[in-house]
Amino acid sequence: MRFEGDVALVTGAAGGIGAATCARLAAEGARVAVCDIDGAAAAAVAADLGALALELDVRSDESVAAAVAAAEAELGPVTVAVNNAGIAGELFFGQTPPERWDELIAVNLRGVLAVSHVLVGGMRERGRGAIVNVASEAGRVGSQLSVVYSATKAGVIGFTKALARENARHGVRVNAVAPGPVDTAMVRSAGALGEIGERLVAGMVDSTAMRRLGEPDEVAAAIAWLASGEASYVTGETVGVSGGLGMM
Repeated sequence: MRFEGDVALVTGAAGGIGAATCARLAAEGARVAVCDIDGAAAAAVAADLGALALELDVRSDESVAAAVAAAEAELGPVTVAVNNAGIAGELFFGQTPPERWDELIAVNLRGVLAVSHVLVGGMRERGRGAIVNVASEAGRVGSQLSVVYSATKAGVIGFTKALARENARHGVRVNAVAPGPVDTAMVRSAGALGEIGERLVAGMVDSTAMRRLGEPDEVAAAIAWLASGEASYVTGETVGVSGGLGMM
């Protein structure tokens, strides 16, 4: 029960890594706010966990502020935040229109900033908090057909380090996980693009040392460890959960 007494807010929590993270945190005692742009899907996850479901669009500052306020009014001050909301882009960069750049940046990078911005002040005042951002090995090694996605995830890694430096002395730890290819709807959607998508997924699997897709709960396990007191001397780090894809 590593999270007994904690309140956890998870974005992009209606499926995949987000839902697995909610399940882990709830099983270990946390009161969990399951946040997703798809309110109905969030409610389905929350119902299974006895958690609070909230509709949250990370692209909207107003939506973020409202969801955090609702979570804290119902559950108490947020002590654990997991920024998991994200979208993918599977086109060669030259074929990717600028509007898609803006969408990827808004969700994958600015959304992480927005949620963290609302929460970090309260964590500092209380002298306690853990933020875990879901980046990607694409942000460290680059991924073809995902150039802008890779850039946003690199931004998440840089943000994680900088925010950790600012807040370590205030008792707030900030870390990230960098998943490789994981069996989620996002990866399956790439495979559905036809032959080029299938080659992309096969290439991602082949690039791992373990030659397989990861499971969402394998990433959730790393997130839970980083958010827990067991990682009390860990901040500003990015932990690869990628079957060896990101070995340096």
